[in-house]
Amino acid sequence: MIKYSDLNNEQRMAVVDDSKHLRIIAGAGSGKTRVLTMRIVYLIEKKHVNPRHILAITFTNKAANEMKKRISEMLGEEGDGCFISTIHSLCLRILKEEIEILGYPKNFTVVDADDQKTILKEAYKENNIEKNEISYAAALDYIANCKYAGISYQNAIEQAYGDPSIIKKAKVYEYYQERLKQVYGLDFDDLILWTTKLFKLYPNVLEKWSKRFEFIHVDEFQDIDKEQYLLIKQLSTYHDNVYVVGDPDQTIYTWRGADVNIIVNFDTDFKDTKTIILNQNYRSTNNILEGANSVIKNNKSRVKKDLYSNNGDGEKIIHKTLASETAEAYYVVDEIRKLKRKDFNYSDIAILYRSNYLSREIEKVLMENHMPYIIYGGLRFYERMEVKDILSYLRLIVNGDDLAFQRVINQPKRGIGPKSIETILKIAQKENITMYEVIKRGLYAKKQDVFDNFVSMVEKWKEILNDGLELDKFLNRVLDDSGYRTMLEKDSETERLENVKALIDDITEYQKTYAESSLEDYLQMVSLYTDKANLKDEDSLNLLTIHAAKGLEFPVVFVIGLSEGVFPSQRTLQEGSKGIEEERRLAYVAYTRAKQLLYLTDSSSFSYVLESSKLPSRFINEIDDKYINHLDKQEKKESIFDVDFFSDDKKVEPIINTRYKKGDVVIHGVFGEGVVIKIDGQILEIAFSYPYGIKKILASHPSIRKKEANDYN
Repeated sequence: MIKYSDLNNEQRMAVVDDSKHLRIIAGAGSGKTRVLTMRIVYLIEKKHVNPRHILAITFTNKAANEMKKRISEMLGEEGDGCFISTIHSLCLRILKEEIEILGYPKNFTVVDADDQKTILKEAYKENNIEKNEISYAAALDYIANCKYAGISYQNAIEQAYGDPSIIKKAKVYEYYQERLKQVYGLDFDDLILWTTKLFKLYPNVLEKWSKRFEFIHVDEFQDIDKEQYLLIKQLSTYHDNVYVVGDPDQTIYTWRGADVNIIVNFDTDFKDTKTIILNQNYRSTNNILEGANSVIKNNKSRVKKDLYSNNGDGEKIIHKTLASETAEAYYVVDEIRKLKRKDFNYSDIAILYRSNYLSREIEKVLMENHMPYIIYGGLRFYERMEVKDILSYLRLIVNGDDLAFQRVINQPKRGIGPKSIETILKIAQKENITMYEVIKRGLYAKKQDVFDNFVSMVEKWKEILNDGLELDKFLNRVLDDSGYRTMLEKDSETERLENVKALIDDITEYQKTYAESSLEDYLQMVSLYTDKANLKDEDSLNLLTIHAAKGLEFPVVFVIGLSEGVFPSQRTLQEGSKGIEEERRLAYVAYTRAKQLLYLTDSSSFSYVLESSKLPSRFINEIDDKYINHLDKQEKKESIFDVDFFSDDKKVEPIINTRYKKGDVVIHGVFGEGVVIKIDGQILEIAFSYPYGIKKILASHPSIRKKEANDYN
């Protein structure tokens, strides 16, 4: 039974309005799931609609199960029979009944992600393609794009116009499609494409299904693509009752095909549409909401609305600009420590970022401070494939170890198969030498020219390193000589390239902080961060991209990396207004995840991802000053490395360290306890216990502090 007293005026209207075409613009945290569920209960309870004639399309299986559970709680068995599912499950149901007319058996195979990978492996082997040439993700994107564009594999080969890389993808597409036919298989894209094709070719089948569903409801309508929209329009042809719920301001999946114009222009396709706006937010405080409102109002492709809350004004949004990504990470960790003292749990706190590579610095500082964290839907920075590959190259140069050799010898591809690797390993074990020494001494006869070139490259790197080339420049040299960077660029692996550039940032920061440390020292330090923490800790901080945070909420949210070119990203800045609007929607989603406290941070340091210095994001500047507290926008320059040597000042005086003196005991986040043995301006020479030894560290660096009296307790 519906409790109308639980609904506000707009929610009540959205439940009981009898218009044939209803568009519910549901702002973040406005209770849209409750409204959609109660709408279905209203149709059954008050309008006496047969549940079997009600269709509700959701974005995830989790959302579908939640709706079924709520309907059951309100109606019991009376609510059984509603068809509530994802759009793929709906298409599967339709095709199971009708697919024979298209020449496939009813027991056709639905090909999942693992099955797709198996087929791609076969296709690569058949066409002599290495995974390093075309990633599986790139191949599947190509296949999906061809399918949605109606391009057959025959046409795809013709349209390659002799480009070898495109021809290879087209050949994979050909093998993939033929393999699907052999096993009577359909992938997830096919489920939708075949259903819309079925309805186009056989009007009698379309009539049957459009008669079956008298009322059609679509959740997360802002995230549907054009083919899904076509399916909804096809199913509504008979009864023409369509109820959609969504928020144009939260359209953040255009890279996956979502089109914000579908919900914005819904009233053009469905005449006499009534629009109801749910703008009372039950999640956040008004300062957070007004801040988000003042940002999103700059978008043009939207339906105007302003969120408000009865939760009070709350604290203002906090903005802090730091001098570097490291300082930014230490600021966040310091604030988390304060929040813990105020009885917040780690699990109450989320750290959000635009791209995965931005987790690097915050992960390091969290581990230094023994703070538990989990990463939603992704790997920790130092566990990512490209980061491990590059670190293995560096390990091979420094140590020549077998694990590093095995990881990089065919990365990028050099035509060296597993049998060769196995034989080289056996020779190494027999001779009691490393695998690298085997090929260096010419003890493995096959592919000798390939191995000679590889050895020549590695030995040249060793010479350059011994000549004292700066570590960041050395790493760039390795990336270029090895072909690793070219491999990623060729396959448009944007996110992996960002992680590579973040690793360059990492080694640059290390070099700046530990002025006389070696590559070996860096690799030892990194090994400390690759030790997996217990990810099952019940009270852990939440680290995730903003895309992964959609639909979630947290009492406290930190949004880090808010710099122009980072967020909004460099790529979207180049796309112009359309790209900027999507990024702004992403900022809006990030801000509205926060219930009580919202922190925004950026850093002003040089970025190798951007290849320039950073400026605060427009998504900070667009927040009305009434709702945000800007702390000091730039850290006071404390070290010689923070001085702007390109300024007009003719003379720069380094700031003299007064914080430490010789003999002080200090604590470092990674190296532990040490003693200051020498001071040279801002550089401290500190003796740490084995295996770290003597390190040179900036006095101002946030990773060290003087040992206090309470540390002895």
